[in-house]
Amino acid sequence: MRARKLTFAALVVAAGLSLTACQEDDGPGQTDPSSESSASAAPSSGAGSDGSDQDGGKDSAGSESGEPDSAGSTSGGSGSGSDAEAGKCTTDELEITAQDNYIDGDPDGTVVVELKNGGGEDCVISGFAGVDLKTNSGTISAERTGEPGDPYVLKDGKAIWFPVEYPLNDSGGSGVRITGLVVTPPNETKSVTLDWPGEGSLPVTDGSGSSVKVGPIGSAGQGG
Repeated sequence: MRARKLTFAALVVAAGLSLTACQEDDGPGQTDPSSESSASAAPSSGAGSDGSDQDGGKDSAGSESGEPDSAGSTSGGSGSGSDAEAGKCTTDELEITAQDNYIDGDPDGTVVVELKNGGGEDCVISGFAGVDLKTNSGTISAERTGEPGDPYVLKDGKAIWFPVEYPLNDSGGSGVRITGLVVTPPNETKSVTLDWPGEGSLPVTDGSGSSVKVGPIGSAGQGG
């Protein structure tokens, strides 16, 4: 009987030890699935965030691609509003006048022609104007002299000048009487006829060349 009690007690102890061992084995097993579930969930969440970022990145890229276009448009507008796209100065836009600029002691007479921009917007002008003197003996075309400058942006309401030089009539005779000044702006075909403000006549020449000279646009200042 005593031996049976000892044997039963030993079985109980052995069963208890076996149960404890099973619980210890089951513990990590229960923890690992939780850990694995958490670990597998994290990449899924990250992928969703990346996907959102990618979508957002596309939106952002689209916005960024729009911003340079807008900036370019603004820059273009600025360029268009300034000198970049100004058209040439036309006869109809220019207010053309002339004044005598002869100074005592000069070997030749000088008339200064003013071209004032009255067109309401900036325009570009350069080169030589066409100049013809009407006389009682016919038309005398001025000969170009000097080198033309770079194209010049003539602001609205501003003016630029060029000189017309001619020989003085010191012969004592009546010479060739001047009756008018015809000015054609650069790259234009429409002319303007003005009263001649200089000396009234030119000396008679042999006709071997023009005695009247015109300088390039911008080669004379205001009043000279």
